[in-house]
Amino acid sequence: MAIDVVKKYFSQYGLEDKIQEFDVSSATVELAAQALQCEGARIAKTLSFKVDERVVLIVAAGDAKVNNAKYKLKFGKKAKMLAHDELEPLVGHAVGGVCPFGVKEGVEVYLDESLKRFKTVFPACGSANSAIELTIPELEQYSKSLNWIDVCKLPE
Repeated sequence: MAIDVVKKYFSQYGLEDKIQEFDVSSATVELAAQALQCEGARIAKTLSFKVDERVVLIVAAGDAKVNNAKYKLKFGKKAKMLAHDELEPLVGHAVGGVCPFGVKEGVEVYLDESLKRFKTVFPACGSANSAIELTIPELEQYSKSLNWIDVCKLPE
């Protein structure tokens, strides 16, 4: 299971015990916010895209939405999300548990600026009922992101 891959990944940093597993689903921003008893914006959702033959993950705040114009400016293409059946084979995680940790070789990870307004955020950990609380510098370090990007818009 992907959560075991993520636990093993975090064990090299001594952080596997920080992973929280819930008796309820945390597969969506709303469900994760309920499980964690926090505002949905602090859920660090991981969006998955295909850019030509590249697999790109963008970690964004739970209340952020991809801005198509910004995305196209950054990646030179219209945003095309991975299909549900492509996630596990290409990324290593299934729907509801997609995260930037323990992903398959060659997957590119970017962090969206929408996350920077929080001290800590909660990304998933490879399953539809898990999360970990990380500071923004920790998220940057452990996600092995290539860069901070600005491709999302926040609600008004």
